Amino acid sequence: MGIPRFIQERRGEVAALCERHRARKLELFGSATRADFQPERSDLDFLVEWPDDFPPGGYAASFFGLKQDLEILFARPVDLLTNGSIANPYLRQQVDSERLPLYGE
Repeated sequence: MGIPRFIQERRGEVAALCERHRARKLELFGSATRADFQPERSDLDFLVEWPDDFPPGGYAASFFGLKQDLEILFARPVDLLTNGSIANPYLRQQVDSERLPLYGE
């Protein structure tokens, strides 16, 4: 299915949020990447990566700030995960099969 149009149209705003919160990479996964996405009801799932030189103590503020700003931008709930937070191998397989780059390398 690819990235929904309403997200594509806001890629510049997404990039600005990632830069503000020092995210190195942001990817979309979950129902928004599949045909079963319901724009009026579905939440959005993102996978974020931070730079290796992230300052100590800044992670929580950046994580929750980015999550909140994405929720405001898209006017819907957002689930924000990091690679390190995915311990379940079935979830890892699903995320890896669905993820689509939005920002970063």
